[in-house]
Amino acid sequence: MTNETTKAPNFIRNQVRDEIESGQVSTIVTRFPPEPNGFLHIGHAKSICLNFGLARELGGDCHLRFDDTNPAKEEQAYIDAIKEDVEWLGFEWAGEVRFASTYFDQLYAWAQHLVRESKAYVDDLNPDEIREYRGTLTEPGRPSPYRERGVEENLDLLERMRLGEFGEGEKVLRAKIDMASPNINLRDPILYRIRHASHHQTGDAWKIYPSYDFTHGQSDALEGVTHSICTLEFEDHRPLYEWFLNNLPVPSKPRQIEFARLNLNYTLTSKRKLKLLVDEKIVDGWDDPRMPTISGMRRRGYTPASIRKFCEMIGVTRADGGLVDIAMLTHAIRSDLEDNAPRAMCVMKPLKVVLTNVDEGFEEVYEVPGHPARDDMAVRRVPLTRELYIDQEDFMEDAPKKFFRLAPGKEVRLRNSYVICCDEVIKDDAGEIKELRCSVDFDTLGKNPEGRKVKGVIHWVSAVHGVPMEVRLYDNLFMVEQPDRDKDADFLDHLNPESLVVCQAVGEPSLADAAPESRYQFERVGYFCADRHLSTPDKLVFNRTVGLKDSWAKIQKKG
Repeated sequence: MTNETTKAPNFIRNQVRDEIESGQVSTIVTRFPPEPNGFLHIGHAKSICLNFGLARELGGDCHLRFDDTNPAKEEQAYIDAIKEDVEWLGFEWAGEVRFASTYFDQLYAWAQHLVRESKAYVDDLNPDEIREYRGTLTEPGRPSPYRERGVEENLDLLERMRLGEFGEGEKVLRAKIDMASPNINLRDPILYRIRHASHHQTGDAWKIYPSYDFTHGQSDALEGVTHSICTLEFEDHRPLYEWFLNNLPVPSKPRQIEFARLNLNYTLTSKRKLKLLVDEKIVDGWDDPRMPTISGMRRRGYTPASIRKFCEMIGVTRADGGLVDIAMLTHAIRSDLEDNAPRAMCVMKPLKVVLTNVDEGFEEVYEVPGHPARDDMAVRRVPLTRELYIDQEDFMEDAPKKFFRLAPGKEVRLRNSYVICCDEVIKDDAGEIKELRCSVDFDTLGKNPEGRKVKGVIHWVSAVHGVPMEVRLYDNLFMVEQPDRDKDADFLDHLNPESLVVCQAVGEPSLADAAPESRYQFERVGYFCADRHLSTPDKLVFNRTVGLKDSWAKIQKKG
């Protein structure tokens, strides 16, 4: 079983290394080509780590190129977010950011070349008719009645399409390949569609826009990309990718290699469905910490190193269809934060405790390590005062025998401090517990009480010096492993109503200066991150990244 010290399989890395060593390839050039129509998600992170990681490891380059061929769905905000995500993950692209739209003039010239070679034609069939003529998986397609138009007529119509003389859907440019091919992608695919939409890079210069399939390989060739690495859903598109390269005077011929996409349980990675969650305000934007977007994971407290580690753990294979356990992802971040996050105490649901055998102005300050295994982290100063807060879950009025926390007449140790005993429970008029009266055993600092065994240790915060904060407890957005498995059901039916629970908590004084994106282990509770947008010195907002329990580590040990 894969663990943190074993490199997961990566057949592409091995294949490209062999090509370099044998002299087939001198320098590897890869590319990451996102569509700027949404934010990147954890599946994109796998592709980023693969493409940029291969180039870095094997001494090559990786380009960032936006596939901006559908202006109706694209925004500058998405471009900015994608660039930020790639940089945050720790990668640098070679040269300037590239855009497929930069090559629109050359792509159009190549479209004209195919027309002159009688390998492309303008079709007047509407979208429904094109679909009907294309045939099915078991039946061959039929040629369009416009398939045999002459070269000059096609060139004239194509130019008039470019100039905006026709309405959307009136005409398309199609490649002339094979309407009887068993691969439907080769049944005269569409090269250009009419779109009367302003483009974020080219403005109103174009009235027609190339398809992804027509843009993809030629852009790779223009940039000198050696390996076009994509997910298995594009395997059936590879013959078309190669047909274009073989039928156009391109300057180079990149090679497409496919790998299995990431399928993570309890998670959706359909950009359309993620956009629906945003548009319907089910989540608070693309970077909501419940979203599987890279920006959402960042806001929740994931680190770049943990995401890169997760991508390395799952490996790169051609085996498709399996679900990756989300526990692998939480294990990656938990391992990172266990080693690197400073500690602090925070009470989620405060219950007031009054120490009755100390004076009103009593105060002791403890110097506590910032991290139990790190000498390089600042020491925390933790004050104990007469009034303090413990978590409501650490007290039980009618406690069972094995409840080792606080209960009437029972003792518990305050973390880094004394043993206290609960002497009295104070309730309000409604019978709700509002305060505990406890006494301190001053002979227990750093040692066990004489003749008694105290098993429980609880965290606490001074009521005088504690820092009020909002803590957001995030959980999986969906309650089932595959929320969109049933195509006839609404995936929204599987939303987790408790994916976000907000607590008005109190933290120890060391948290007062927590900068946005500061990460901590709240002792006995979990790992938390100061919200990068909402947290300010005047109002601290912390997001739970992950709990303390590591189910994946247990699975690994069993394996």
